[in-house]
Amino acid sequence: MINLIWLAMIVIGFVFAAAKGNIELVTQAAFDGAATGVTVCFGLISVLVFWMGMMKIAEDSGLLSKVAKHLGPIVSYLFPDVPKQHPAMGYILSNMSANLFGLGNAATPMGIKAMQQLQELNPDKTTASPAMCTLLALNTASITIIPTTLIAIRLNYHSANPAEIVGTTLMATAIATFAAIAADRYFRSRTPTPKAPSPPKNRLNKPIIESSSKG
Repeated sequence: MINLIWLAMIVIGFVFAAAKGNIELVTQAAFDGAATGVTVCFGLISVLVFWMGMMKIAEDSGLLSKVAKHLGPIVSYLFPDVPKQHPAMGYILSNMSANLFGLGNAATPMGIKAMQQLQELNPDKTTASPAMCTLLALNTASITIIPTTLIAIRLNYHSANPAEIVGTTLMATAIATFAAIAADRYFRSRTPTPKAPSPPKNRLNKPIIESSSKG
């Protein structure tokens, strides 16, 4: 669906540009956008590589394990229907730890793995479970201590103080996280626990092939 929306926006833009005789501006904007994208990507790579390395050092030194240990009771409260020793818990903790440091690229694969593990616990495979909705809400409105990606973008555009947004980002994401948790608790209390769908009834009144009697 999102691909169709993007395609429609591009086609509409070309049609209006052609109608107004500004098709060369669209072409120029396309090339300028591509060049800007490459520049921004290279600017992000250096910062992201640095913080990914820091995350690896924190993992090898046991710091992430300590963070996960302290987050364990919170995660158990937020996901009461997920067993504590289930692999999904580990992926959820890794996802939350990466989001704390603003490493969205590192948090995404952990979130996907967590969703896959939660789907295994989901009795109704056609509907998202409450735990899956909780993870989606937390991943979307995650509290961020160090907004690494935003700092990298501001640094790339030569901001005088790229890290000045740390305080405001922490406050904004904290409010968003509490709001997401409150909304999740509210809707969870009003949503019945999903059950496995009943198998389809057998409508055959008699077997298709009748067994022949011995003569």
